[in-house]
Amino acid sequence: MSEPPIVTTGVICEVLPSRVFRVELPNGKLVIGHLPGRLAGLAEELALRSRVHLELTPYDFEKARIVGPVNHSDE
Repeated sequence: MSEPPIVTTGVICEVLPSRVFRVELPNGKLVIGHLPGRLAGLAEELALRSRVHLELTPYDFEKARIVGPVNHSDE
């Protein structure tokens, strides 16, 4: 049985090529966030200082999956 992902939010601090972003977590750590293929259209909406929801695997704290933007109603 696999471990459930760690769910958190972060702020995009750098936009990299190929739907990849450098994201700062609430604790100040920087991770590489990527958009899965099903959310590829979201890449145009994400910009510097955008807040996003993230999923991290408990085995690798250097990479994260961006699962969507943080809406004002989510805060």
